[in-house]
Amino acid sequence: MTTSASRFDAPQLRARAIALYLPQFYSTPENDVWWGPGFTEWTNVVQARPLFEGHYQPRLPAHVGFYDLRVPEVRQHQADLARAHGIEAFCYWHYWFHGRRVLDRPFEEVLRTGEPDFSFCLSWANETWSRRWHGAGAANEVLIEQRYSKEDDIAHARWLTGAFADPRHVTLNGRPVFLVYRPHDLPDPQRTTDIIRKEAVSAGLREPYLIGINSHRPTADTRPLGFDTTLNFEPQLSAVPGPTEPGLKIYDYRMGRRRMRAQRREYPTHPGVMVSWDNTSRRGEDGIVFINATPAAFEEGLREVVDEVQDKPLEERLVFVNAWNEWAEGNHLEPDVRHGIGWLEAVRRVVLEA
Repeated sequence: MTTSASRFDAPQLRARAIALYLPQFYSTPENDVWWGPGFTEWTNVVQARPLFEGHYQPRLPAHVGFYDLRVPEVRQHQADLARAHGIEAFCYWHYWFHGRRVLDRPFEEVLRTGEPDFSFCLSWANETWSRRWHGAGAANEVLIEQRYSKEDDIAHARWLTGAFADPRHVTLNGRPVFLVYRPHDLPDPQRTTDIIRKEAVSAGLREPYLIGINSHRPTADTRPLGFDTTLNFEPQLSAVPGPTEPGLKIYDYRMGRRRMRAQRREYPTHPGVMVSWDNTSRRGEDGIVFINATPAAFEEGLREVVDEVQDKPLEERLVFVNAWNEWAEGNHLEPDVRHGIGWLEAVRRVVLEA
């Protein structure tokens, strides 16, 4: 089996590109109850309609098509496509609710079968689920509450060691990489991070390399919470404030990213870059759209953050791309009918030098 060390076989590699990966592309009992029988992310995608002149909706997939992530051939094709364009790994969103896992089947099968032979890591999406799509709808209609306890931290950390031990798991200097989406929501973050490290070491593994994601604050050093470093996540929507009243909000992609990156961060970080953004397929006229988000504009943004990490050893040049397949947020590297493989070709040109 290929290990994560094989990423260095290509001497021209300029960065370790890791794409965030959404597993919500298959029917689950929970989604059947909450959103209707057979619901998947595609349900929202195909319902989208243009809301203004030139609005690119609906966004429809090409090459891979309307897939079901229970199909192993689909997962293999995704991995092959990513690898061919310079992406080292998928970072699967990981949903753990006090011992209950949701949307877990695709990654569980990846872990159990050893296929595809493609690197991975996990990002814990530790937030309560309610009946809304990014702020729309009734926020108080809780679907699954995110709760915390020391006992659950231990159970969670012990489950994680099984993923950390897999030879495909992304490491940094030998340490398995693990991300937390909302580190400031942890009631006792130092306890949680200490337990994750302790359980990994007790299982005979290296201490995990813990990354706190900053997705909601202008700046956020997560080291005081027990993390090793911070991921500057995109989109950082608080950096591009718009009207406070409900309604469609439209921003220019390049302008928006400049504002997101304008804050000085005098602490260790890994950069992130969004492909594009349009969540109107979920939120309709209460959505947020970044117009002029093209493969060329994305390539400029990716090149900017990759250039920034060139003073680090290759091992430490982690760059997180959001996202591989967030289709209902209009944010995907996977081919679409308008741009084809343009997004992926942009990654290849930036990450793999000619």
